[in-house]
Amino acid sequence: MGVTIGFIGATTEELDRAEKDPAWADGYTFELYTGDDVPARPQGGPDKAWGGLQFLLDQTDLYLDFLMDGSPILEDGTLFGWSAVQIESLARQLRATSWEELAVHYDPEQMMKEEVYPNVWRFDPEGELEWLKSAYEELVAFFSEAAEGGYGAFMSFSF
Repeated sequence: MGVTIGFIGATTEELDRAEKDPAWADGYTFELYTGDDVPARPQGGPDKAWGGLQFLLDQTDLYLDFLMDGSPILEDGTLFGWSAVQIESLARQLRATSWEELAVHYDPEQMMKEEVYPNVWRFDPEGELEWLKSAYEELVAFFSEAAEGGYGAFMSFSF
């Protein structure tokens, strides 16, 4: 399966409750991701591409750190809350940062040297660049849609 990151929109009330009751949040977010009878809300994320995107983002003025941003909800580091203010700010920054601005920093050799997850960059460099582009577009779409709806987010980190 691998190490993945995913986002799903969350209301301010849900995030407040999650902070007070992490056990509730754990079950609730599982239902949001897998349940059939849940309200529609934005979801998406970089999935396994988070490490490659982080490498590219770190070369820009855009500050987004998948592993450090957000507020930890579960002690095991698998669930985080992102406020509506954070989502709105990042949505604005992501929309202002074109894929081309990130892609110029793509360096498969350096990424292999630094063991950037998932450390596949040498096998099909051009294909992996397209994969990162698709993941970035999904990330921008999620943050934009969540911001437009006034959502914060739950971020799951599974390993």
